[in-house]
Formats: sequence, C-alpha cells, structure tokens
Amino acid sequence: MLISVSLVEDNDQLRGTLAKVIARAEGFRFLSDYGSAEEALADLPKVKPDVVLMDINLPGMNGVECVRRLKTVLPQTQVMMLTVYEDTENIFNALAAGASGYMLKRTPTKELIKAIREMNCGGSPMTTHIARLVVQSFQKPAAPAAPASGGDLSELSEREQQVLDLLAQGLIYKEIAEKLNIGYETVHTYIRRIYEKLQVRTRTEAVAKFLQR
Repeated sequence: MLISVSLVEDNDQLRGTLAKVIARAEGFRFLSDYGSAEEALADLPKVKPDVVLMDINLPGMNGVECVRRLKTVLPQTQVMMLTVYEDTENIFNALAAGASGYMLKRTPTKELIKAIREMNCGGSPMTTHIARLVVQSFQKPAAPAAPASGGDLSELSEREQQVLDLLAQGLIYKEIAEKLNIGYETVHTYIRRIYEKLQVRTRTEAVAKFLQR
C-alpha cells in the first residue's frame, strides 16, 4: 500500500520541492498541497491522506489550530509538523493539538522520508534536537510545593478560563483578542493574572496545568 501524503506550506518554492521529493520517493503517493490552513481544511476531508505535513506559520489560521480542527474530521490521518520553530511552546502546542511528529525544515530529505514512514507505522518521529527538548521538559526539577490556596484552576474567573482555553488551542494573543472581542492589552492583563493565580511563568506551564485538570 502506498503512503498518501498532502502538504500545507505557504512557501511556493519549498512546497514545490517537497511535492517532487515525496512524489518520487518509493512507496509514496503525493495527493495535494495547500498554501493556507483554510484551503487545507476545505479540501483534506475529501482527499483523506494518510499523512499531512503541516507548517506552523501560515497566513490566516496558524498550523497548530489547523491540526486541531483537522483531527476532529480526520482522526486517522497522521500529522507531522514541518517547521522552522524549535521552541518548547510551539512543540508542546502542536503535540497537544494532535500532531504525531515534529520535524524541522532543515531536515535532509532522506531523513524526512524515513520519518514519514515511521509515523505512518505508528511512531512519533522528531528531529533529534526537538526530542531532546521534549525529554528535558519532563526532567525539570520539581518546583517547590505550592501553598494549598494557590495554583488551582478553580481560582480563575470565567473570562480567565476562556482565555486559558484559547491559549491551549494554540491561539496567539491577537487571535484571542479577536475571538473574545476584547483589546490586545486586555488579553495581556488576563494572561498575567492567570500566571499569578496558577503560579507559573510561561504559557507552556499554564497550558500544562490546564490539560492536567
């Protein structure tokens, strides 16, 4: 059985190059490519690829939100993030949204093809550097025990919980402001209050607490 692949990437030149590489690889069938998340979401449910390669920084909707929506309609399709971002926040958000793999665009094509095969067989391939970051995130020294009255999601107001929920969905501050019809600076204020109440310092830590509720 050939592994069918679709690609979501806004860089025309890179998209064309990747399409050719995948189409020529033994055991693969290249199905479709898209320059935006919106185009992908409109067509992928009809195409139904085995694997989707997804960029994060896309015009309009970002790749993380695209993954989240795509997995609700194509739960069997495996999504691999293919991006230049290698920070823990983007990695965490992408994996939490439903991505099964995370590779960097600088990955040699032979390694990328091998990674797609691995993911199609049930693996979760990651660039070595990315895998190390994920491991390190689980090896951080335990923080001092928080006071019984602090760090509880129940302390958040309804609006703060809405903001945190959107953070967990991978939305950026501007998108949260538009979604809730509030000002950009107001979002910053809510984020600061959320961090204080949950006793965290980063978005990743806040989202982790949210997902562990």
